Amino acid sequence: MPRSQETIDLLLTRRSAKALTMTAPGPDDEELETILRAGARVPDHGKLAPWRFILFKGEARAKFGEELARIHAATQPGATGDQIAFEANRLSRAPVVVAVISRVTPGIKIPEWEQLLSSGAVCQNMLVAATALGYGAQWLTEWYAFDADVNRVLGLGENEKVAGYLYFGSESVPKDERPRPELSEITSNWTPKG
Repeated sequence: MPRSQETIDLLLTRRSAKALTMTAPGPDDEELETILRAGARVPDHGKLAPWRFILFKGEARAKFGEELARIHAATQPGATGDQIAFEANRLSRAPVVVAVISRVTPGIKIPEWEQLLSSGAVCQNMLVAATALGYGAQWLTEWYAFDADVNRVLGLGENEKVAGYLYFGSESVPKDERPRPELSEITSNWTPKG
């Protein structure tokens, strides 16, 4: 493959946008397909595809938000009207939201840990692809990623979990940089003992 400094520059400067500040437009159907295809190009030991996608576009975001608000109100009796309204509008923060679902196959030679890592790689590839297409992207796992009632609304199976909700849209504010770890603090050379 030819060298691509543009790809390296993208990887070295990629930064998550905030879903709260995203606006329209989001990726169109063709761009979203590109993002999903990039997600599906991750390492996948055993060719299991241990992940799948649930798309939230248009009115589906508000309908799912109604479910989130209902569940939040039922489980948080002290929730205020403003808090319930926030939950109702949660997925409306961005024009497009994709739930990446990890689906582990237990009891096979491919370790479950590798299957889970593959789902994480899917999320990262999709963030990079969206950024390359000029969109803001954020990977979130808030309460609704771990809630059994929400998972039932999504129709998740026994060995399925939400790896993340990926929010995609146009950026309305500049992204600020955050501190990154010093490589010298997280890198070591292995040397044999003795």
